[in-house]
Amino acid sequence: MSPLPPDGPLIIQSDRTLMLETAHPRYGPCRDFLALFAELVKSPEFIHTYKVTPLSMWNAAALGFPFEDILSGLHRFSRYEPPGNVLADIKEWYEVYGLLVLEKDPSGRLRLQVFDEVILNRLGKNKDLATLLTEPAQGGWFVETDQRGNVKQALVKAGYPVKDLCGYTAGEALSIGLRDVDTSGNEFALRDYQKEAVDIFYQKGRSSGGNGIIVLPCGSGKTIIGLGVISRIAGHTLIISTNNVSVHQWRNELLSKTDLEPDAVGEFTGLGKKIKPVTITTYQMLTYRKDKTVPMDNLKIFSQNNWGLIIYDEVHMLPAPVFRATTGIQAKRRLGLTATLVREDGKEDDVFALIGPKRYDIPWKTLENRGFIAQAICTEYRVSLPREEEIQYAVVPKRQRFRIASENSLKLDIARELITNHPDDSIMIIGQYISQLEIMASALDAPLITGKTRHPDREKIYEDFKKGICRVLVVSKVANFAVDLPDANVMIQISGTFGSRQEEAQRLGRILRPKKKLSRFYTLVSKGTDEQEFALNRQLFLVEQGYKYDIRYFDPGLKFNF
Repeated sequence: MSPLPPDGPLIIQSDRTLMLETAHPRYGPCRDFLALFAELVKSPEFIHTYKVTPLSMWNAAALGFPFEDILSGLHRFSRYEPPGNVLADIKEWYEVYGLLVLEKDPSGRLRLQVFDEVILNRLGKNKDLATLLTEPAQGGWFVETDQRGNVKQALVKAGYPVKDLCGYTAGEALSIGLRDVDTSGNEFALRDYQKEAVDIFYQKGRSSGGNGIIVLPCGSGKTIIGLGVISRIAGHTLIISTNNVSVHQWRNELLSKTDLEPDAVGEFTGLGKKIKPVTITTYQMLTYRKDKTVPMDNLKIFSQNNWGLIIYDEVHMLPAPVFRATTGIQAKRRLGLTATLVREDGKEDDVFALIGPKRYDIPWKTLENRGFIAQAICTEYRVSLPREEEIQYAVVPKRQRFRIASENSLKLDIARELITNHPDDSIMIIGQYISQLEIMASALDAPLITGKTRHPDREKIYEDFKKGICRVLVVSKVANFAVDLPDANVMIQISGTFGSRQEEAQRLGRILRPKKKLSRFYTLVSKGTDEQEFALNRQLFLVEQGYKYDIRYFDPGLKFNF
């Protein structure tokens, strides 16, 4: 094959893998281009490997990213002529979005219209769909209203995404406006990208909008976008978040930045179950039951109230029972908010089918360059296990090795050195294992916050941290989604949940609120262990967003390599 052009950073292989040379001068623009329609698979130092999937192409189509731009970009960045089979495959995947349309016919019935005879024939012979597609119609099938979600979910599993144009019920009306000055006396207005995200989601009330996911980094104001969507739709709203701390934050933002009265906002939690025009709850509350023999009665909140909008905060955390409940409420407008669509359980296609496609996304580095999130430097320190821990690591079963590596006792020495080297910074230490965090907090004489920390105690610790009375705070994984964390500019990650890409992204996001100081994200890893392999996977999403991990080594007794 002849070079085209000779200096391209991208090598496209016939198995649909894309290899990107990181040292190439055009690495950055090519990385940002690939993020629109491809998924990063692995990221060693010199070559990053991407793959193109049907789902990634459907999302590109739903975003309205022209296929011609994908095609021209592949030719522009490719070192060699792109293989014909790859171009043909991605074209087919891209074009399948829109070939199946679910809409209302003049009689008000739902009809699945299939604009391709081959697909129409295949679906008619698909045994898995036989119980859902029971009544033929011209060019497709009639669909029962209560099967709207089930049909979409089944079809996306079969490889055929449905463009849902059936529209939505308005829900009960809500009088709400955004303030120009919040209750603290600060001027308030949506930023340009926040307005754009609201407009793209709402689409002037057309049936082509009203569902889908907005993907933005932590600290960029996803909650504010939620307020903008609520005010635009002006209907009763259910907000589902990750924990009670987030519930309180949503309530505070609603009362501070909108003209809603306090009695219009209710919290449906273990502390009280108040259904109001705007109701905030948690995934855990919705799926709560005393034991496995009884139904999850709280899920009835979806259907027993006339909601005009349902917001799924941190939508990548959506549990299976909430997926099932969502299949029955496809006539409600649905907004998902997240920093990353990555799900470690591989259910991204369920999010696509039931919540909607990705509607808005903006690279983290773009917001960093514009000053909306802080500039951050990521560093991974690798350290060998002490001799006794190495012996233990070598003899235990594989499933126990990760925890031994994660709790490497030398990580305390690295944390001490890093704290010493950041004398004027606010430092947060985060980890997975409570026993490890307790040892760390005790040795550093630092306060510790876990899921069991009482709310008044948590508030006192936060206040001391904000005032600088203590500048080091140790937190458990409850801080992954805690929106009321005080501002820190240094995070030291001492352990995590295996290879969780979304957790890595959420943790970096904790220190990305705009500030004058540079943010530093340190992750401590046991060299040559399973933890090091998991760390490579954890970093994938952030590498795709343009962050580079500087790899350094820690040798006890030698000068610290800061």
